Amino acid sequence: MTPAPAAGLPAPHEVVEAALDAAGGRGCVVVVEESNEAEVRFANNSVTTNGLRRDRRVTVVSFAEVAGGVSAGVARHGGDVDVESLVAAARADALGSEPADDAAPLLGPGDVVVPAGGRGVQRFEDPPGRSDLGVLDGVLSGLGAAFERAGRPGVDRVLAGFAEHGVSTVYLGTSTGVRLAHRQPTGALHLVARSRDGSRSAWAGRGTERFADVSVDELEEQLAGRLEVARNRIDVAAGRHQTVLPPEATADLMVALVEAMGGQDAEDGRTVFSRRGGGTRVGEVVARLPFDLRSDPAEAGLACTPFVVASASSAEQSVFDNGLPLARTNWVRAGRLERLRYHRAGAARSQVEPTPPIDNVTLELPGATGSTDDLVRGTERGLLVTCLWYIREVDPTTLLLTGLTRDGVYVVEDGRVVGVANNFRFNESPLDLLDRATEAGASVRALGREFGEWLNRAAMPPLRIPDFNMSSVSQAS
Repeated sequence: MTPAPAAGLPAPHEVVEAALDAAGGRGCVVVVEESNEAEVRFANNSVTTNGLRRDRRVTVVSFAEVAGGVSAGVARHGGDVDVESLVAAARADALGSEPADDAAPLLGPGDVVVPAGGRGVQRFEDPPGRSDLGVLDGVLSGLGAAFERAGRPGVDRVLAGFAEHGVSTVYLGTSTGVRLAHRQPTGALHLVARSRDGSRSAWAGRGTERFADVSVDELEEQLAGRLEVARNRIDVAAGRHQTVLPPEATADLMVALVEAMGGQDAEDGRTVFSRRGGGTRVGEVVARLPFDLRSDPAEAGLACTPFVVASASSAEQSVFDNGLPLARTNWVRAGRLERLRYHRAGAARSQVEPTPPIDNVTLELPGATGSTDDLVRGTERGLLVTCLWYIREVDPTTLLLTGLTRDGVYVVEDGRVVGVANNFRFNESPLDLLDRATEAGASVRALGREFGEWLNRAAMPPLRIPDFNMSSVSQAS
């Protein structure tokens, strides 16, 4: 990250206008992203570091008529930029590029109507949002009390982790007259508790906007209980086990599922959503229970940027679509695959509606109630897997993932957590898991241990999987 000085930079909207002026009326998109972050790290029952970071990134996308169509060129730089040089670099990149297969007419102001008063939408001339360490005051106060309790005589508990909060403000302007700005706050707390000899450990995490809904005391109590249970070590062999996944573990698996939902890749036969013999699996039942999987920029508690901001093109997102309004998109409805991701050009070729990526995801079983504890109470014998780690894709055509369990795999007998098991390597497809799930609880905001930084805004239920594949025992601790 390139730090930007706290003062002396031109206002973001002025940078956008200056770059568009430098483009001289040629097709152009300018994106200015301002981020302001506060962070606290702690270890050994004490705060170790804290600080603030500020960053500015300016991206210019230039469009040019070339033989065979329209090309796009991109140039970006951090901090205080020479807009004329940046525009010239983007123009040169466009003139030297092949025609873009995602080319579409740039949107105008009449095409990008965003609901007035939408969460985070601001006037284009307004200053960027700011974060500061004061946002973390409640967390720091809670940690201070937790550190004091952990340090008492006879208490075998060492706390470590970090809390971070940032506000990202994006300014989008185009040569066709679009002017949009949006402010997005994002926060996370990761808390790990270990015994002093390191033989027992547990993790908990929360995603949030302002930390008012995060209780350090509650997380500490949860981790203390898990450390106490972990005094009883029970060796468990690899194999398929009935498993309860809390919302945090479900989140890591479902984020991987959503990331695989590219329509063009599915049409090309490269993903789990490719239909045998050609085409996609849209319309097929992919879950026995009537799960809904959706993204919605107006989702309560998970609101995110309600228009496309694309600094580069991909198979699912296009620089030509900048400013395109985003709306609730049902990827899976009542267990049936309903949509895959497409930019406008790809959607036109496939004769479907454009469905660009949206920065949140909710998995829900309508009518489901209850918590992770409720699913545990209904388990005769099985495992409670509190977090997953080091998840990697093995085969995109089945979406087979491999990864490790970490910081607490617990043995459940007769509805009670009775001890801690060894760690495992697992091999599973999240689409298969969705189909094999036999029970789900209520959906709540959940921060994945592995992918929470990639997609912080997720709401997930706890799941019961009757035969989760723990492929081998892991020595990881």
